[in-house]
Amino acid sequence: MNYLPLFATLKNRPALVIGAGEVAYRKIELLCQAGAQVRIIAHSIGAEVQQLLDQGVVQWWKADFVDEDVNEAVITIAATDDEALNAQVAAAGHRYHRLVNVVDNPALCQFIVPAIVDRSPVQIAITTGGAAPVLARQIRQKLEQELPHYLGAMADVAQQHRPAVKAQLPTLTARRLFWEQLFDQAVFTDYVASGQTEAAAQFLTTQLQQAATQKAQGFVTLVGAGPGDAGLLTLKGYQALQAADVVLYDALVGLDVLDLIRRDAHRVAVGKRAHNHSVPQEETNQLLVHYAQQGLRVVRLKGGDSFVFGRGAEEVEVLQEAGISYTVVPGITAALGATAAAGIPLTHRDYAQSVVMVTGHCRPDGDEVNWECLARDRQTLVVYMGTIKAAEIRAELLTHGKSAHTPVAIISQGTLPTQTVVRGVLQDLEQLAAQAERPALMVIGEVAQLDL
Repeated sequence: MNYLPLFATLKNRPALVIGAGEVAYRKIELLCQAGAQVRIIAHSIGAEVQQLLDQGVVQWWKADFVDEDVNEAVITIAATDDEALNAQVAAAGHRYHRLVNVVDNPALCQFIVPAIVDRSPVQIAITTGGAAPVLARQIRQKLEQELPHYLGAMADVAQQHRPAVKAQLPTLTARRLFWEQLFDQAVFTDYVASGQTEAAAQFLTTQLQQAATQKAQGFVTLVGAGPGDAGLLTLKGYQALQAADVVLYDALVGLDVLDLIRRDAHRVAVGKRAHNHSVPQEETNQLLVHYAQQGLRVVRLKGGDSFVFGRGAEEVEVLQEAGISYTVVPGITAALGATAAAGIPLTHRDYAQSVVMVTGHCRPDGDEVNWECLARDRQTLVVYMGTIKAAEIRAELLTHGKSAHTPVAIISQGTLPTQTVVRGVLQDLEQLAAQAERPALMVIGEVAQLDL
């Protein structure tokens, strides 16, 4: 992030503009809309700026700029065609640690002025960091078309009732849930959109009374985060992350996916690694129940899909026993995502008519693996978490009839820019697994030779 987005209060505060031509006028007009006390330094005044001077809206301070002038304003904007003067203003900003903008010269700017969608008091700022101002304007135009005109009025109604909501709902979580549910209700938005502010206020009051007397019901959503690439997270999964109060996430969840969690949500790491179970499954189950019983919206975020070697079924059973409502949002499991990213089809008319997905780790008291079934021809075998047992997998498959020359592929960091694929044949599986970064996915079968 090259710039920190922020909204500055300029009302009745001094702002300095160097220049008084057409470009400067646009910046001066924007500062005036924000309520700033605009001072102008310029040798000559353009016609548009002169009108503002005649109206007493702005002040023509003086003709020549000196470095110390930046100390007389909250922000300074240089909008001249004199490159040397613009550079001097920028240098003065650096020297005195003041915010300076040089129009159309991002390299000299300590701050930039974004494209703005104004639904006051709702405002949206868009910037490309000076890289493509036209693109920022096009984005603004699209948002102008998409965002309803009544957003500002909705915010005004909410502001008027914030004290009452705070008094009735003492916790931050309760208040946030109330506002989210209110803004999602068509009745409320219809009242505001049609200008019926009194009816909207009455509806808000009624909803508030109900919220104050009802106990919040907790809810758990199991979300499959996919194999790593945040772009493979489903829309429902993203919406759940944005609505969550608490997110319990696994070690295999990609960092870019974690960045999609709402900023003020509480995050709890409950990840597990082979031979390093930092959080036992039983404790994770207890945490799900604990947070849900507090009336919170909980997301259980798992790599891949919750119901494919993710122990999601066990967690659902615990929620059912505790009487907690839940839903499951599927995710793209690694067998689908990682192989596709590696160019390996799981099925192919010439090589494989079936797919079997197994895990390299079983419960100590689990049933014996049916190796004869796994060693069948014209079948793709996908092994999750199997690299540390590569020697055993190789030996058993060979013992049960699989050819030593069967193609294999081991995919690490599947779907991520850092993805690597190690290819070879079954007889070398142990050596190939030793080369692969963990966690990794093993693909065994004729399709593993393909790189589409």
